[in-house]
Amino acid sequence: MRHGKKFNHLGRKSAHRKAMLANMACSLIEHKRINTTTAKAKALKQFVEPLITKSKEDTTHNRRVVMSKLRQKEAVSELFRDVAAKVGDRPGGYTRIIKLGNRLGDNADMAMIELVDYNELYNAGKVAKKSTRRSRRGGKKSTTAVPPVETKATNEEE
Repeated sequence: MRHGKKFNHLGRKSAHRKAMLANMACSLIEHKRINTTTAKAKALKQFVEPLITKSKEDTTHNRRVVMSKLRQKEAVSELFRDVAAKVGDRPGGYTRIIKLGNRLGDNADMAMIELVDYNELYNAGKVAKKSTRRSRRGGKKSTTAVPPVETKATNEEE
């Protein structure tokens, strides 16, 4: 039975899986995009997005928490210096997974995972226009009242 086992174990023991995800996250931070299998990309997305959220607030505690997960000093400094500055106003969804097809050797599903703000092709039209949220309710009513228009009386009223 697999009760309460929500994340993909990727066919590895926990120490191997944690080391692999830490190395992949460091590569993603360094190169801004990497190619891997779809299952590993989905697992990496769940691993790295909370770390990017922590990097938005540069405190000693957050640096130590991220360092305990990533284990590479250069990756942590680049995450807090460069990546956090670019994703500072984004409320989440820092990575994008694009499926690439199947690998020739073993027919595994391949995917490219990338940091969203570093892809200039997708962001070319969206940078200039920034939309604001609109409420579903009616906006503020104007304070000047419009007088009712009088209509001609019909035959019944005469």
